[in-house]
Amino acid sequence: MRVPESSTTIVVLGDRDERHLTHREIDATLALLPADVGARWVRTDGEDAVALNGVDGLWLAPGGPYARDSAVDAAVERCLDHGTPFLGTCSGFQYACLALARRAGVRAVHAEVDPSATGAVIGQLACSLYGEERVVTPSPGTTLAATCGADPFVGFHYCGYGLAQQHERTVERAGAVIAARAPDMGVEAIELPGHPFFVATAFQPQVGAGVTGRMHPLLDAFVRAAAGHVSRRQA
Repeated sequence: MRVPESSTTIVVLGDRDERHLTHREIDATLALLPADVGARWVRTDGEDAVALNGVDGLWLAPGGPYARDSAVDAAVERCLDHGTPFLGTCSGFQYACLALARRAGVRAVHAEVDPSATGAVIGQLACSLYGEERVVTPSPGTTLAATCGADPFVGFHYCGYGLAQQHERTVERAGAVIAARAPDMGVEAIELPGHPFFVATAFQPQVGAGVTGRMHPLLDAFVRAAAGHVSRRQA
């Protein structure tokens, strides 16, 4: 069915694999979107990955390294430059940190992509969190705290890499704030004040949608931000 031009358009950028729980839960979340929100997966190695005109929200999905990292990097930069609402989860969080590091003048190295590199922005966690839950503590005054509540909550993880401690100041120099922390993860979320919506989390808020039939508050906030982008895009 054709989506009306006035509706909200969201792209989930990632290499969808239905064998992954986290991707199936994204599908479950997309099924809960309002009727006037059109959402679709776009593979990172597809032609649409670099043609994001008319997109009101970009969700950078888990699953890195991606089939085409360069397309992912370009998409994140586009969101930063044009104020397009952005949500990055798991690998999306990692690549958002890399983009901000580049803006801070730091060589953006991911240890999973280049294990021999020193001083990687995204390093290997001391304790891998594949299929693990951790208590996420939002930072006061952040969008994450306003959206999810100030109290700690449980977040699902499926990752072995995160923002290296020595590069927390790097992303802060690029304008980001640390929005949450969690045991074994360190920095759990970052966000960009002044941007319409730029939030990236190591935890995966979509997990649970298939069972509860409800969207996580952070995803609801992202969809609202994307809806608000429609009028700006059409102005």
